[in-house]
Amino acid sequence: MRYLTSALGIVGCFAAPSAYAQARPPLVLAAASLQESLTAAADAWAKQGHVKPTISFAASSALARQVEAGAPADLFVSADEDWMNALARKNLIVARTRVTFLGNRLVVAEAAGSSVRIPVRPPAALVRVLTAGPLAMADTAVPAGKYGQASLEALGVWAQVAPKVVRAENVRATLALVERGAAPLGIVYATDAKASAKVRIAGVFPERTHPAITYPIARLSASTNPEAEAFRRFLVSRAGKAIFVRYGFSAR
Repeated sequence: MRYLTSALGIVGCFAAPSAYAQARPPLVLAAASLQESLTAAADAWAKQGHVKPTISFAASSALARQVEAGAPADLFVSADEDWMNALARKNLIVARTRVTFLGNRLVVAEAAGSSVRIPVRPPAALVRVLTAGPLAMADTAVPAGKYGQASLEALGVWAQVAPKVVRAENVRATLALVERGAAPLGIVYATDAKASAKVRIAGVFPERTHPAITYPIARLSASTNPEAEAFRRFLVSRAGKAIFVRYGFSAR
């Protein structure tokens, strides 16, 4: 019996790590603009002894549609309130877990070696600069695309600029067009421009010209992963927000 007890103890020592290793990591669906920052947050969480979350980055619109189609995810982080609202109306999020925790700025990015200055006024000067070549923007359903169009409309130049716009599937695809030289200018978030050594910020849109750029997070109603809520709470905590601030986001 003594030997049996000892053997069971040894088996137990090996069984616990095995079970831990097989634990399913929470799946997070997150806006493309969060790639570097949310990955860093997931790494920090894992260093605390947790299972590292799996993160899928894409346009908020595409991710919301995946949730609507029944994607087995745990958390959703959107780059605007509209797509989170869309899921809330269908009871696909746990309402009490919804928190708007980050902010961003909208900018015009250009190749790192360029030196274009983006004039906000007069409108004619802004049109000349933005229509000198293709203007990269995210698709109309994507938050960055909606913010960009709203700004250009508020500045009174959208009708003239629209024919020059080249649409991309998300904000990171927009950034890639500028990085590759396929478009001399692109409308992206300040954090996207900061994440790339190949571009610089040519101008910043006045915040009054577009809806506030905010990032809400919520646990999905279909989630059954116990780690998901703990990771969400970490992200919206002071320590979690500090990670995003290092990447250029503002904490809310």
